[in-house]
Amino acid sequence: MNSEELLRFERDLWLSGVHAVAGVDEAGRGPLAGPVVAAAVILPEGHFIAGVDDSKKLSPAKRALLYERICGEAAAVGTGIVGHQEIDTINILQATFKAMHLALGSLPVRPAHILVDGNRFRGTGIPFTAIVDGDALCHCIAAASIIAKVTRDRIMVEQDAVFPVYGFARHKGYGTREHLAAIEQYGLCPIHRRSFCTRATVPKEQSV
Repeated sequence: MNSEELLRFERDLWLSGVHAVAGVDEAGRGPLAGPVVAAAVILPEGHFIAGVDDSKKLSPAKRALLYERICGEAAAVGTGIVGHQEIDTINILQATFKAMHLALGSLPVRPAHILVDGNRFRGTGIPFTAIVDGDALCHCIAAASIIAKVTRDRIMVEQDAVFPVYGFARHKGYGTREHLAAIEQYGLCPIHRRSFCTRATVPKEQSV
């Protein structure tokens, strides 16, 4: 998609007089281990960063480069992290909403409108629009998806050094064949989500 297509949601808001538009997305709803991470990104009005796309479509090297560009060129970037224990306590949907609220709350400026990936969102008192496949259709949401993904991946690489037998640096906690085999052999480690890892609920192999 070109810049006109990717900026159409933001542009409609800018033209209506809404200037601080925050894109919000998360990473880590599906993994068996580690936190869920959300990011909020406000880009300068009219600003476009070439190459920004749904983080799942980008290589790790490309995501890392774009992460630096987004952090350097955005008007504001915020992140929110909710850990595995809280995910088990309040469930992944509520944990995702909480991470998004934390990301928005960490922005140095209050957005006037939120564009959020998905089909629902728990409001914060700020007007919002939920966009299905927003990380592929909306520039600021795609930027947020990159920030969230890179942030979470770095956390899981750090955890790989603490719990090396599980391969977290490779699969980032998703239910790959390698990860499931490690759980079978070694059991659960402290950062596994217990509510995700019962025999009844462990999903089939997932992509990283």
